[in-house]
Amino acid sequence: MRAAVEVRPVEQDDMIDVARLAERAAEESPSAVQGAPSDASRLLEHLSVLLGAGGQVLVARHEGEICGFAVLRVIDPLLFATSTSLYVDAVFVSPSARRRGVGHALLAAAAAVAGERGAENVYCAPAPGARGMHRFLARLGFAPTSGHRVVATATLQRRLVQENPRATRTAVRVGRREATRAAIEDLVARRRRARAAGLPTGPVDLRAFQAERDAALRAAAERTAERDDVVDGDDVTALGVVPRRDAASESIPS
Repeated sequence: MRAAVEVRPVEQDDMIDVARLAERAAEESPSAVQGAPSDASRLLEHLSVLLGAGGQVLVARHEGEICGFAVLRVIDPLLFATSTSLYVDAVFVSPSARRRGVGHALLAAAAAVAGERGAENVYCAPAPGARGMHRFLARLGFAPTSGHRVVATATLQRRLVQENPRATRTAVRVGRREATRAAIEDLVARRRRARAAGLPTGPVDLRAFQAERDAALRAAAERTAERDDVVDGDDVTALGVVPRRDAASESIPS
C-alpha cells in the first residue's frame, strides 16, 4: 500500500529543507530564470522575502521527510488580465520520491488555493529543458500560452546599439533634454519659494556694498594721516610710535 502524501503550508522549521530542495532544483534546471546557481543560504533568504511579500510555499511530506515543494503567487487582475490567477513559480519533487503521487498532491493543494482565492486560471512556467515536467503538466490539462523570453540587460543594451544606433542616440538626447527641463522647473520652483519668503530671487546688486567699502577705506586713510601729523615725524610701526633718537643722546661706552 502506497504511503499517503501530506501537503501543508511551510513552517519555520521546514525552511532549511525547502532551501536544500530548491538548490537541487536549480542544479537540475540551469536554463530557468529561477534556476540560477545559488547556495541554500541565499535561497533561504529568497524564500523568506517571498513569504513576506504575500507568496505561499507548500511542502509535501512522504514517509516522514519533506520531499517536494511548490511556490505560489496570487496575481490580481492586470492590464491584459481581467481576472485573478494563480501563478506557480516553482514545483519540485526530490528524485527519490518521484512517481509516488507527490507532484499530484502538490498541484491538488495549489488548485485548492486557486479555488479559495477565486483564481480562474493556474499558470506554471517550467524550465524549457524540463521535459518530464512539461509532460506531467500536459497530462493535467496545462496548455501552452504566450512564451516568456529573457535577456541580460547588458546584452539588450548592446544589441540595441548594434541594431539601431541612431534610435539609441535619439533616446540619449531625449533623456538629456528631459533632465534640462527638470532642472529649469526646479529653479523656477525654488525662486517662487524664495519670493514667498521675502528673499531676493534675482542677481545680487553689489554696487551699494562696494560704495560703502570705498568710503570705509577713505575714512581709514584719513585717520592714518591725522595720526602721522600728531606724532610729528616719529616713526610709526605696527606696535605703536617709536621716538627718534639723535646721535648726541646715545651713550658711548668707555
